[in-house]
Amino acid sequence: MSSSHVLVLNCGSSSLKFAIIDIHSGSEVLSGLAECLAEQQPLIKYKYDGEKQTITLSAGDAHQVAITRLVELVKHLNLDKQLIAVGHRVVHGGEHFTHSVRITPEVIEAIKQTSALAPLHNPANLLGIEAAQTAFAALPQVAVFDTAFHQSMEPTAFLYALPYSLYKEHGIRRYGFHGTSHYYVSTQAHKILGLDKDNSRIVSAHLGNGCSVTAIKKGLSVDTSMGLTPLEGLMMGTRSGDIDPGIFAFLVNQLKYSPTQVDLLLNKQSGLLGISELSNDCRTIEEAAAQGHEQAQLALDIFCYRLAKQIAAFAVPLGGLDTLIFTGGIGENSDEIRRKVVSQLGFLGLTLDDEKNLAARFGQLGIITTTNSPCAVVIPTNEEWVIATDAATIAQEQ
Repeated sequence: MSSSHVLVLNCGSSSLKFAIIDIHSGSEVLSGLAECLAEQQPLIKYKYDGEKQTITLSAGDAHQVAITRLVELVKHLNLDKQLIAVGHRVVHGGEHFTHSVRITPEVIEAIKQTSALAPLHNPANLLGIEAAQTAFAALPQVAVFDTAFHQSMEPTAFLYALPYSLYKEHGIRRYGFHGTSHYYVSTQAHKILGLDKDNSRIVSAHLGNGCSVTAIKKGLSVDTSMGLTPLEGLMMGTRSGDIDPGIFAFLVNQLKYSPTQVDLLLNKQSGLLGISELSNDCRTIEEAAAQGHEQAQLALDIFCYRLAKQIAAFAVPLGGLDTLIFTGGIGENSDEIRRKVVSQLGFLGLTLDDEKNLAARFGQLGIITTTNSPCAVVIPTNEEWVIATDAATIAQEQ
Protein backbone atom coordinates (compact mmCIF):
# COMPACT_ATOMS: atom_id res chain seq x y z
CA MET A 1 0.00 0.00 0.00
CA SER A 2 1.30 3.48 -0.85
CA SER A 3 2.21 6.07 1.79
CA SER A 4 -0.95 7.43 3.36
CA HIS A 5 -0.11 9.43 6.48
CA VAL A 6 -0.65 13.16 6.97
CA LEU A 7 0.78 15.18 9.84
CA VAL A 8 -1.83 17.63 11.10
CA LEU A 9 -0.65 20.68 13.07
CA ASN A 10 -2.81 23.13 15.01
CA CYS A 11 -0.46 25.74 16.40
CA GLY A 12 -1.72 28.13 19.09
CA SER A 13 0.05 30.92 20.93
CA SER A 14 1.19 28.60 23.73
CA SER A 15 0.33 25.13 22.45
CA LEU A 16 0.76 22.81 19.49
CA LYS A 17 -1.81 20.09 18.85
CA PHE A 18 -0.67 17.40 16.45
CA ALA A 19 -1.77 14.12 14.92
CA ILE A 20 -0.61 11.72 12.25
CA ILE A 21 -3.66 10.38 10.44
CA ASP A 22 -3.93 7.45 8.05
CA ILE A 23 -6.17 8.78 5.29
CA HIS A 24 -7.12 5.26 4.19
CA SER A 25 -8.46 4.13 7.56
CA GLY A 26 -9.07 7.48 9.29
CA SER A 27 -7.19 6.26 12.36
CA GLU A 28 -4.85 8.46 14.39
CA VAL A 29 -1.48 6.73 14.34
CA LEU A 30 -0.01 9.33 16.70
CA SER A 31 -1.69 12.20 18.54
CA GLY A 32 -0.66 14.68 21.17
CA LEU A 33 -0.33 18.17 22.52
CA ALA A 34 2.70 20.33 23.21
CA GLU A 35 1.59 22.75 25.91
CA CYS A 36 2.85 25.52 28.18
CA LEU A 37 5.13 26.63 25.34
CA ALA A 38 5.19 30.22 26.62
CA GLU A 39 6.18 29.08 30.12
CA GLN A 40 9.30 27.76 31.82
CA GLN A 41 8.41 24.07 31.73
CA PRO A 42 6.88 23.18 28.36
CA LEU A 43 6.09 19.55 27.64
CA ILE A 44 4.67 17.20 25.02
CA LYS A 45 1.98 14.70 25.89
CA TYR A 46 1.32 12.10 23.21
CA LYS A 47 -0.45 8.81 22.58
CA TYR A 48 1.02 6.08 20.41
CA ASP A 49 -0.01 2.45 20.11
CA GLY A 50 -2.49 2.87 22.97
CA GLU A 51 0.10 4.19 25.42
CA LYS A 52 0.37 7.74 26.76
CA GLN A 53 3.81 9.33 27.19
CA THR A 54 5.24 12.71 28.23
CA ILE A 55 8.34 14.52 26.97
CA THR A 56 9.71 17.44 28.99
CA LEU A 57 11.03 20.31 26.88
CA SER A 58 13.53 23.00 27.75
CA ALA A 59 12.47 26.64 27.63
CA GLY A 60 13.63 28.65 24.64
CA ASP A 61 12.31 29.13 21.13
CA ALA A 62 9.31 27.11 22.27
CA HIS A 63 7.46 26.34 19.05
CA GLN A 64 10.64 25.49 17.15
CA VAL A 65 11.80 23.30 20.06
CA ALA A 66 8.44 21.53 20.14
CA ILE A 67 8.49 20.92 16.37
CA THR A 68 12.08 19.68 16.57
CA ARG A 69 11.23 17.19 19.30
CA LEU A 70 8.11 16.15 17.41
CA VAL A 71 10.24 15.45 14.33
CA GLU A 72 12.62 13.39 16.46
CA LEU A 73 9.68 11.44 17.86
CA VAL A 74 8.18 10.81 14.42
CA LYS A 75 11.53 9.52 13.14
CA HIS A 76 12.14 7.43 16.26
CA LEU A 77 8.78 5.72 15.71
CA ASN A 78 9.63 5.22 12.01
CA LEU A 79 6.58 7.19 10.91
CA ASP A 80 8.35 9.78 8.78
CA LYS A 81 8.64 7.66 5.63
CA GLN A 82 4.85 7.28 5.44
CA LEU A 83 4.16 11.02 5.50
CA ILE A 84 2.82 12.55 2.29
CA ALA A 85 1.93 16.06 3.53
CA VAL A 86 1.62 18.43 6.49
CA GLY A 87 -1.79 20.02 7.03
CA HIS A 88 -2.05 23.24 9.04
CA ARG A 89 -5.10 24.68 10.70
CA VAL A 90 -5.20 28.44 9.99
CA VAL A 91 -7.89 30.34 11.86
CA HIS A 92 -8.48 33.33 9.58
CA GLY A 93 -8.28 33.34 5.80
CA GLY A 94 -10.32 36.51 5.28
CA GLU A 95 -11.70 36.78 1.74
CA HIS A 96 -8.43 35.53 0.29
CA PHE A 97 -9.27 31.85 0.72
CA THR A 98 -12.50 30.01 -0.06
CA HIS A 99 -10.89 26.57 0.20
CA SER A 100 -7.73 24.84 1.41
CA VAL A 101 -4.53 25.65 -0.49
CA ARG A 102 -0.95 24.49 -0.88
CA ILE A 103 1.28 26.88 1.05
CA THR A 104 3.46 29.13 -1.08
CA PRO A 105 5.26 32.40 -0.27
CA GLU A 106 2.20 34.23 -1.64
CA VAL A 107 -0.12 32.27 0.66
CA ILE A 108 2.08 33.06 3.66
CA GLU A 109 2.00 36.75 2.77
CA ALA A 110 -1.81 36.68 2.52
CA ILE A 111 -2.06 34.99 5.94
CA LYS A 112 0.21 37.70 7.36
CA GLN A 113 -2.00 40.42 5.86
CA THR A 114 -5.03 38.78 7.49
CA SER A 115 -3.33 38.64 10.89
CA ALA A 116 -4.80 42.03 11.81
CA LEU A 117 -8.20 40.31 11.80
CA ALA A 118 -6.99 37.48 14.08
CA PRO A 119 -4.05 38.81 16.12
CA LEU A 120 -4.34 36.02 18.71
CA HIS A 121 -4.41 33.21 16.15
CA ASN A 122 -2.81 33.82 12.75
CA PRO A 123 0.68 34.76 14.03
CA ALA A 124 0.74 31.51 16.01
CA ASN A 125 -0.45 29.56 12.96
CA LEU A 126 2.40 31.11 10.98
CA LEU A 127 4.91 30.01 13.62
CA GLY A 128 3.77 26.44 13.12
CA ILE A 129 3.96 26.74 9.34
CA GLU A 130 7.46 28.18 9.38
CA ALA A 131 8.73 25.59 11.86
CA ALA A 132 7.19 22.73 9.85
CA GLN A 133 8.64 24.03 6.59
CA THR A 134 12.08 23.90 8.17
CA ALA A 135 11.55 20.45 9.69
CA PHE A 136 9.73 18.85 6.74
CA ALA A 137 11.20 20.76 3.80
CA ALA A 138 10.49 17.96 1.31
CA LEU A 139 6.78 17.62 2.15
CA PRO A 140 3.90 19.63 0.68
CA GLN A 141 2.43 21.98 3.27
CA VAL A 142 -1.30 22.75 3.10
CA ALA A 143 -3.31 25.46 4.88
CA VAL A 144 -6.90 24.66 5.92
CA PHE A 145 -8.89 27.73 7.00
CA ASP A 146 -11.57 27.98 9.70
CA THR A 147 -13.25 30.74 7.70
CA ALA A 148 -13.31 29.10 4.25
CA PHE A 149 -16.58 27.17 4.66
CA HIS A 150 -18.44 30.40 5.41
CA GLN A 151 -17.33 32.22 2.26
CA SER A 152 -20.59 31.07 0.63
CA MET A 153 -22.55 33.59 2.74
CA GLU A 154 -24.30 36.39 0.88
CA PRO A 155 -23.60 40.09 1.65
CA THR A 156 -26.96 40.35 3.42
CA ALA A 157 -25.60 37.86 5.98
CA PHE A 158 -21.95 38.93 6.25
CA LEU A 159 -22.08 42.74 6.12
CA TYR A 160 -22.36 44.91 9.23
CA ALA A 161 -24.54 48.04 9.14
CA LEU A 162 -21.43 50.23 9.18
CA PRO A 163 -20.13 52.65 6.54
CA TYR A 164 -19.56 50.50 3.45
CA SER A 165 -16.06 51.92 3.06
CA LEU A 166 -14.94 50.02 6.19
CA TYR A 167 -15.71 46.80 4.35
CA LYS A 168 -14.23 47.83 1.01
CA GLU A 169 -11.06 49.36 2.42
CA HIS A 170 -10.42 47.33 5.57
CA GLY A 171 -12.33 44.07 5.17
CA ILE A 172 -14.57 44.66 8.20
CA ARG A 173 -17.33 42.06 7.82
CA ARG A 174 -18.52 38.81 9.35
CA TYR A 175 -16.31 35.83 8.45
CA GLY A 176 -17.34 33.04 10.82
CA PHE A 177 -15.17 30.30 12.31
CA HIS A 178 -15.21 26.59 13.23
CA GLY A 179 -15.73 26.05 9.49
CA THR A 180 -13.98 22.67 9.35
CA SER A 181 -16.16 21.38 12.19
CA HIS A 182 -19.44 22.66 10.73
CA TYR A 183 -18.49 21.26 7.33
CA TYR A 184 -17.56 17.85 8.76
CA VAL A 185 -20.65 17.28 10.89
CA SER A 186 -23.03 18.52 8.20
CA THR A 187 -21.54 16.17 5.60
CA GLN A 188 -21.73 13.34 8.15
CA ALA A 189 -25.39 14.20 8.77
CA HIS A 190 -26.13 13.87 5.06
CA LYS A 191 -24.56 10.39 5.05
CA ILE A 192 -25.85 9.10 8.39
CA LEU A 193 -29.40 10.41 8.11
CA GLY A 194 -29.73 9.89 4.37
CA LEU A 195 -30.57 13.56 3.78
CA ASP A 196 -31.15 14.97 0.32
CA LYS A 197 -28.35 17.52 0.14
CA ASP A 198 -30.24 19.70 -2.35
CA ASN A 199 -33.13 20.10 0.07
CA SER A 200 -31.45 19.88 3.49
CA ARG A 201 -31.92 22.58 6.13
CA ILE A 202 -29.40 22.07 8.93
CA VAL A 203 -28.37 24.07 11.98
CA SER A 204 -25.02 22.96 13.37
CA ALA A 205 -24.09 23.94 16.95
CA HIS A 206 -20.37 23.62 17.74
CA LEU A 207 -20.16 24.01 21.51
CA GLY A 208 -16.87 24.01 23.37
CA ASN A 209 -14.85 26.72 25.07
CA GLY A 210 -15.58 28.57 21.84
CA CYS A 211 -19.14 28.25 20.52
CA SER A 212 -20.78 28.94 17.18
CA VAL A 213 -23.94 28.05 15.28
CA THR A 214 -24.17 27.79 11.49
CA ALA A 215 -27.16 27.63 9.16
CA ILE A 216 -26.40 25.17 6.34
CA LYS A 217 -28.66 25.01 3.28
CA LYS A 218 -27.99 22.63 0.41
CA GLY A 219 -24.62 21.87 1.97
CA LEU A 220 -23.52 25.52 2.07
CA SER A 221 -23.08 27.92 4.96
CA VAL A 222 -25.66 30.68 4.58
CA ASP A 223 -25.22 32.31 8.00
CA THR A 224 -23.16 31.83 11.14
CA SER A 225 -22.99 33.36 14.60
CA MET A 226 -19.31 34.37 14.82
CA GLY A 227 -18.21 37.49 13.00
CA LEU A 228 -15.09 39.50 12.22
CA THR A 229 -13.53 37.70 15.17
CA PRO A 230 -14.52 34.61 17.23
CA LEU A 231 -15.93 36.97 19.90
CA GLU A 232 -19.29 37.60 18.24
CA GLY A 233 -22.35 35.46 18.75
CA LEU A 234 -23.05 32.95 21.50
CA MET A 235 -22.04 33.11 25.14
CA MET A 236 -18.88 30.98 25.44
CA GLY A 237 -16.45 29.71 28.06
CA THR A 238 -14.72 33.04 28.64
CA ARG A 239 -16.07 35.17 25.75
CA SER A 240 -19.09 37.42 26.13
CA GLY A 241 -20.58 36.84 22.70
CA ASP A 242 -23.03 39.53 21.54
CA ILE A 243 -23.21 42.67 23.68
CA ASP A 244 -24.31 46.27 23.18
CA PRO A 245 -21.31 47.94 21.44
CA GLY A 246 -22.00 50.98 23.62
CA ILE A 247 -20.63 49.02 26.59
CA PHE A 248 -17.16 49.52 25.12
CA ALA A 249 -17.49 53.33 25.31
CA PHE A 250 -18.99 53.09 28.80
CA LEU A 251 -16.09 50.97 30.08
CA VAL A 252 -13.52 53.30 28.53
CA ASN A 253 -15.12 56.68 29.33
CA GLN A 254 -16.86 56.00 32.63
CA LEU A 255 -14.83 53.21 34.22
CA LYS A 256 -11.50 54.24 32.65
CA TYR A 257 -10.71 50.87 31.12
CA SER A 258 -7.99 50.84 28.47
CA PRO A 259 -8.83 49.20 25.11
CA THR A 260 -6.53 46.33 26.11
CA GLN A 261 -8.44 45.85 29.35
CA VAL A 262 -11.77 45.84 27.48
CA ASP A 263 -10.42 43.22 25.08
CA LEU A 264 -9.25 41.09 28.00
CA LEU A 265 -12.61 41.47 29.74
CA LEU A 266 -14.63 40.40 26.70
CA ASN A 267 -12.37 37.55 25.56
CA LYS A 268 -10.97 36.08 28.78
CA GLN A 269 -13.13 37.11 31.75
CA SER A 270 -16.71 36.86 30.49
CA GLY A 271 -19.05 34.08 29.35
CA LEU A 272 -19.63 31.11 31.65
CA LEU A 273 -16.66 32.18 33.76
CA GLY A 274 -17.88 35.76 34.11
CA ILE A 275 -21.42 34.90 35.16
CA SER A 276 -20.65 31.91 37.39
CA GLU A 277 -17.45 33.42 38.87
CA LEU A 278 -16.35 29.80 39.19
CA SER A 279 -14.99 28.36 35.96
CA ASN A 280 -15.20 28.33 32.18
CA ASP A 281 -15.56 24.53 32.30
CA CYS A 282 -19.15 23.48 31.69
CA ARG A 283 -18.70 20.29 33.75
CA THR A 284 -17.63 22.26 36.82
CA ILE A 285 -20.54 24.66 36.42
CA GLU A 286 -23.08 21.85 35.97
CA GLU A 287 -21.81 20.15 39.14
CA ALA A 288 -22.01 23.41 41.10
CA ALA A 289 -25.52 24.14 39.78
CA ALA A 290 -26.66 20.67 40.87
CA GLN A 291 -25.42 21.52 44.36
CA GLY A 292 -27.47 24.72 44.45
CA HIS A 293 -24.93 27.34 43.33
CA GLU A 294 -27.19 30.12 42.02
CA GLN A 295 -24.69 31.86 39.74
CA ALA A 296 -23.68 28.54 38.19
CA GLN A 297 -27.34 27.85 37.43
CA LEU A 298 -27.75 31.35 36.04
CA ALA A 299 -24.73 30.87 33.76
CA LEU A 300 -26.24 27.67 32.36
CA ASP A 301 -29.66 29.28 31.91
CA ILE A 302 -28.22 32.25 29.99
CA PHE A 303 -26.01 29.97 27.88
CA CYS A 304 -28.94 27.74 26.87
CA TYR A 305 -31.39 30.61 26.32
CA ARG A 306 -29.03 32.45 24.00
CA LEU A 307 -28.17 29.26 22.15
CA ALA A 308 -31.82 28.31 21.64
CA LYS A 309 -32.59 31.86 20.47
CA GLN A 310 -29.79 31.74 17.88
CA ILE A 311 -30.86 28.32 16.59
CA ALA A 312 -34.43 29.57 16.20
CA ALA A 313 -33.23 32.69 14.36
CA PHE A 314 -31.48 30.57 11.78
CA ALA A 315 -34.80 29.04 10.74
CA VAL A 316 -35.22 32.34 8.84
CA PRO A 317 -32.38 31.95 6.29
CA LEU A 318 -33.14 28.22 6.05
CA GLY A 319 -36.89 28.63 5.63
CA GLY A 320 -37.44 26.09 8.40
CA LEU A 321 -35.41 23.49 10.28
CA ASP A 322 -35.10 19.79 9.51
CA THR A 323 -31.93 18.81 11.39
CA LEU A 324 -30.17 20.20 14.45
CA ILE A 325 -26.62 18.97 15.11
CA PHE A 326 -24.83 19.18 18.45
CA THR A 327 -21.03 18.80 18.39
CA GLY A 328 -17.88 19.95 20.21
CA GLY A 329 -16.91 19.14 23.80
CA ILE A 330 -20.10 20.53 25.36
CA GLY A 331 -22.39 19.59 22.49
CA GLU A 332 -21.21 15.98 22.47
CA ASN A 333 -21.13 15.40 26.23
CA SER A 334 -23.62 17.61 28.06
CA ASP A 335 -27.02 15.93 27.96
CA GLU A 336 -28.23 18.66 30.34
CA ILE A 337 -27.34 21.52 27.97
CA ARG A 338 -29.00 19.69 25.08
CA ARG A 339 -32.11 19.01 27.15
CA LYS A 340 -32.48 22.65 28.18
CA VAL A 341 -31.95 23.90 24.61
CA VAL A 342 -34.30 21.45 22.88
CA SER A 343 -37.00 22.12 25.50
CA GLN A 344 -37.02 25.78 24.37
CA LEU A 345 -37.41 24.81 20.71
CA GLY A 346 -40.69 22.93 21.00
CA PHE A 347 -42.45 25.50 18.83
CA LEU A 348 -40.26 24.26 15.95
CA GLY A 349 -41.60 20.75 16.57
CA LEU A 350 -38.53 19.41 18.41
CA THR A 351 -39.29 16.82 21.10
CA LEU A 352 -36.49 15.23 23.13
CA ASP A 353 -36.17 11.50 23.82
CA ASP A 354 -34.59 11.52 27.29
CA GLU A 355 -33.10 8.03 27.08
CA LYS A 356 -31.52 8.65 23.68
CA ASN A 357 -30.20 12.01 24.89
CA LEU A 358 -28.54 10.41 27.91
CA ALA A 359 -26.99 7.68 25.76
CA ALA A 360 -25.46 10.09 23.24
CA ARG A 361 -22.38 11.09 25.24
CA PHE A 362 -18.64 10.46 25.39
CA GLY A 363 -18.10 10.03 21.67
CA GLN A 364 -21.39 8.25 20.98
CA LEU A 365 -23.25 9.40 17.89
CA GLY A 366 -27.02 9.36 18.16
CA ILE A 367 -30.39 10.89 17.36
CA ILE A 368 -31.80 12.43 20.56
CA THR A 369 -35.34 13.37 19.48
CA THR A 370 -38.52 11.33 19.12
CA THR A 371 -39.57 9.68 15.86
CA ASN A 372 -42.14 12.32 14.88
CA SER A 373 -39.87 15.27 15.71
CA PRO A 374 -37.49 17.15 13.45
CA CYS A 375 -34.16 15.44 13.98
CA ALA A 376 -31.71 16.60 16.64
CA VAL A 377 -28.55 14.52 16.51
CA VAL A 378 -25.19 14.36 18.29
CA ILE A 379 -22.28 13.95 15.85
CA PRO A 380 -18.72 13.96 17.22
CA THR A 381 -16.63 16.40 15.23
CA ASN A 382 -13.31 15.53 13.60
CA GLU A 383 -11.58 18.65 12.35
CA GLU A 384 -8.26 16.81 12.09
CA TRP A 385 -9.80 14.43 9.55
CA VAL A 386 -10.92 17.35 7.36
CA ILE A 387 -7.44 18.88 7.51
CA ALA A 388 -5.78 15.53 6.74
CA THR A 389 -7.99 14.68 3.76
CA ASP A 390 -7.72 18.19 2.30
CA ALA A 391 -3.93 18.11 2.69
CA ALA A 392 -3.68 14.66 1.08
CA THR A 393 -5.91 15.64 -1.85
CA ILE A 394 -3.97 18.83 -2.58
CA ALA A 395 -0.58 17.11 -2.15
CA GLN A 396 -1.55 14.41 -4.64
CA GLU A 397 -2.70 16.95 -7.22
CA GLN A 398 0.86 18.18 -7.81
